[in-house]
Amino acid sequence: MIADNTPVIIGVGQYSERPQDEGYQALSHMDLAGNALQAAIDDAGATGNLPAAIDTICAIRQFEISYPEASAPFGCSDNPPRSIGKRVGARPKRAILEVAGGQGSQKMVGELASEIAQGRCGVAAIVGSEAISTVRRLFESGDRPDWSETVGGQLEDRGYGMDWTLDHWYKAHGGRKPIEGYALAENARRARLGLSLEEYRLKVGELFEPFTWVAANNPHAAAPVERSAQELATVTQRNRIVAEPYTRMTVARDQVNQGAAVIISSAGKARELGVPEENWVHIHAVSFATELNVIERPDFGRSDAAGRSLDIALGRIAKFADDIKYFDFYSCFAVAVFGPIEHLAIAPDDPRGLTLTGGLPFFGGAGNNFSTHAIAEAVTRVREDRGEYALVSANGGVMSYYATGLYSTEPADWSDDDRYLVVPNSQYKAIVSNSPFKTATVETYTFLSTSKGNRAIFFGRNERAERVMGNGDMDHAPTRALFESGEPFGVQLEIERKDSGLNLGRVAS
Repeated sequence: MIADNTPVIIGVGQYSERPQDEGYQALSHMDLAGNALQAAIDDAGATGNLPAAIDTICAIRQFEISYPEASAPFGCSDNPPRSIGKRVGARPKRAILEVAGGQGSQKMVGELASEIAQGRCGVAAIVGSEAISTVRRLFESGDRPDWSETVGGQLEDRGYGMDWTLDHWYKAHGGRKPIEGYALAENARRARLGLSLEEYRLKVGELFEPFTWVAANNPHAAAPVERSAQELATVTQRNRIVAEPYTRMTVARDQVNQGAAVIISSAGKARELGVPEENWVHIHAVSFATELNVIERPDFGRSDAAGRSLDIALGRIAKFADDIKYFDFYSCFAVAVFGPIEHLAIAPDDPRGLTLTGGLPFFGGAGNNFSTHAIAEAVTRVREDRGEYALVSANGGVMSYYATGLYSTEPADWSDDDRYLVVPNSQYKAIVSNSPFKTATVETYTFLSTSKGNRAIFFGRNERAERVMGNGDMDHAPTRALFESGEPFGVQLEIERKDSGLNLGRVAS
């Protein structure tokens, strides 16, 4: 007999629409999320009133409300979890708006499972959505719907949770979006492997080609098209460089209209609601780790937090990667996949596959909510293949947060409430300096084309071996040629400190 306080996933749901689809409705964020939650309710197959039993709803932030400078052009809800709940007849006692970041939904599975195990929650839903494609389409058409909602009520708003982006010097030198940070990490990995830009782009293409196969067969995918490694790697006008070394097709696709939901219940409540036990999926472990600030990391091309999260989750259930049949590795950028699979000694072409969804560049980067879709796919797989295990990894920030979840129909004993594990932070960090310096040896870089001209960002070591950052002087021909060549690694730059505090690097004359 499975103990009554054992948390189990009883329902998962996804909902999506594409502008080119017949019956496209241009749904709002809340409508997409409400439809996904209704799909999860239907999936549970309860004979009782499941919506009325939901006592906690956690909403995953849409991009429009994920950072201070963001704006919702058509308005938004003042209480997203309660707006979503209203659409299915749920009136939860507790409403949570989780911090931004792709780790959120996977982390919240662990957090709410622990609440259930401790008897503080009976039935919880985790739900989110994005409607970025629809927003863009409405702007183009001139339509201006009103998506604002005022529902009031209790709300546990956890804030943006984006401290990793707020380093003044990082932002001042051009690190304003996650893509710059990932490109810096990707090039650091490329330098370690000794690969040229063309060789590395092909490796990225080879990694992601099988992802396109999965996306092509996923009815919820935003870009369901099979593509070859060569097509993904080749720079063309359509597949332009968005941040060196990334081509457009190999980065997370934000133009999506997708929602997903997961419902977790205590076993006792699931029985009371008449949810068939064959629908139950057990949460065997969830681990959550936080990484150092981008510039403090000893090795830009690896995530120590990801490795620790994976090891601790697998260790909790005494499993190795070879024991897991299904994987969905968070795939906003290639380095976010390469690092974890290298840590687990999984080959990029492992026949088990590395994605259940099709990945963020092809299934779609459904904002902070992508991993809810991955969990939904994992639940479906292990229900169909009983006794096997699925691993879902979730990444947030610039490899700043990492959450790992392990799922199976095999029962998990939560009597000791030790299956949600918050991983201690790493204490090994580089010494960082914002003080003036004379020279810097380049460790990694990225090159961007912006509306204000070309910009090169680099991380390096100054003459005191401290970690520093700066911009390459793109008005200086030898420096521009160096960064555009893709091989600035190990080159010493002379630094001019601007009155603004920016560090401008030039190749020594």
